[in-house]
Amino acid sequence: MAESLAFSRGADRGKIYEEIVPQIAALVDSEPDLTANLANIAAVLKQAFGFFWVGFYLTKQGQLVLGPFQGPLACTRIDFGKGVCGHAYATRETVLVPNVDEFPGHIACASESRSEIVVPIIKDGEVFGVLDVDSDKLNDFGQLDEAGLRQVVGVIERIIQGHTNSGQLE
Repeated sequence: MAESLAFSRGADRGKIYEEIVPQIAALVDSEPDLTANLANIAAVLKQAFGFFWVGFYLTKQGQLVLGPFQGPLACTRIDFGKGVCGHAYATRETVLVPNVDEFPGHIACASESRSEIVVPIIKDGEVFGVLDVDSDKLNDFGQLDEAGLRQVVGVIERIIQGHTNSGQLE
């Protein structure tokens, strides 16, 4: 069954987050497979905002490993504490980078990436993974994005609480 997404095109980002977060929650509510849910969430964010790259890195085997994403080819594995994603993992805090060229140790998976925001996903008190969003524009992210993406991650945190078998992305 095809899903649809409705949001106010041309509205400010705050309004779009307000409109899509409940739709994301409804979309994942009846689907038990985490891979499918993360893939759809990445697609919703890419469609609604046109971000350069949207995806997930999940904690596996002592690293952050690439999960579902939308955009160009990405780095497959990132060490904890390395780059923006690894920094968000290590600090357990959202990291907003206006200019990736000025972030010490930035990992350039795509040279077109200019700014980035990474939000950690917490399960049972531990970092489960991160939501990573890149833009091909400098200083493209702000407080509206931090608040909106934090709400999206809140939806993800609710759905992963009961997902622990291998079919649900450990």
